[in-house]
Amino acid sequence: MRTTIRVAVSALSLLLIGSALQAQVAPVKIGYVNTEALMATAPGRAAAESLYNKEVVAFQKLQATWADSLKKQFDAYQKAEPTLTAAKKASEQERITKLQTDLNNLNTLGEQKIRQRENEVLAPLMEVVRAAIEEIRSEGGYAMIFSGDQNSPIVAADKNLDLTDRVVARLKTKAATTPANPSAMSPSAVVKKPPTQ
Repeated sequence: MRTTIRVAVSALSLLLIGSALQAQVAPVKIGYVNTEALMATAPGRAAAESLYNKEVVAFQKLQATWADSLKKQFDAYQKAEPTLTAAKKASEQERITKLQTDLNNLNTLGEQKIRQRENEVLAPLMEVVRAAIEEIRSEGGYAMIFSGDQNSPIVAADKNLDLTDRVVARLKTKAATTPANPSAMSPSAVVKKPPTQ
């Protein structure tokens, strides 16, 4: 009899679990996109990229100026070194070392500002891409849309779940109706001038 009760309880439990699952399980739609492809087609990308590249080139020119300045001062020191007293040598070495440290600090600060500027320039584009993805998700009744990029945790997926082309089409529609506004991404002061010695 105990065996019969156990079997009946087990059967009832399975029946309840099965009916509960049937009541709760609804088809879940998911999809994925290639965000790199989406960012490449985002409205305003060319203007943002051009603006950012100009700022990078300006910073690289400044870096070259700093390196030339340091090299000239080091070369001048090496040329004069045989005629300098020990105290003057120590003083010049200390000055050049300080200049090198100052320039290294400016370089590090400038690189941080360039990375920050890249994020600032890309932020409006990312918002447009996110909005387009959200529109496709909402219209299509998708529960989730994943990034299917190279470093994505998605190992394999049905190509029919790839929504990249739909989002690209939406971005192209947005680009046609929204003029690019590079002034919205105005340059900020990225770097400082090198110290003069």
